[in-house]
Amino acid sequence: MKVLVAYATRHGATAGIAERIGSKLREHGLDATVLPAKDVRDVREYDAFVIGSAAYMYHWLKDATDFVHRHRAALKATPVWIFSSGPLGTDLVDKDGKDVRATAAPKEFAELRATLDPRGEHIFWGAYDPDAPAIGMGEWMMKKMPGAREALPNGDFRNWAEIEAWATEIAEALVRVAAPA
Repeated sequence: MKVLVAYATRHGATAGIAERIGSKLREHGLDATVLPAKDVRDVREYDAFVIGSAAYMYHWLKDATDFVHRHRAALKATPVWIFSSGPLGTDLVDKDGKDVRATAAPKEFAELRATLDPRGEHIFWGAYDPDAPAIGMGEWMMKKMPGAREALPNGDFRNWAEIEAWATEIAEALVRVAAPA
């Protein structure tokens, strides 16, 4: 079974998550390809998809949403899983007692649920390096604001065991589907 793991990233943290998912799928005998969403032109050769994006200001990156819109018909007809990365830090709940990852869900997830009917979705912790060059006007402006450097937790908060466990769930589901009856 051929699986495409397509992703959109700015600074590479989401690419790392996608690569780890692809690696875990291959460990389970699946033919997994990992590519930036913007580089995918034809999806007809794939039997399943895992699509992910970094989220900034509660939105998936344009490359990921464009990928979904461009390939909507093919994606709707195959098994799809979606993920996002972005929340930073180690606090599981915010000051109001709400689940940090649930409140960080990209606004596109509602549309993706309706459009793709994904078999699963997950929001992973992200990574932030305050010394990384700003990409885009929003990041550049934020870095220029007083106190911005201290506003976001600095570090890599990706939980590799959690990422691998989710990828294993996907792999096991796909292996069951591919197994002869």
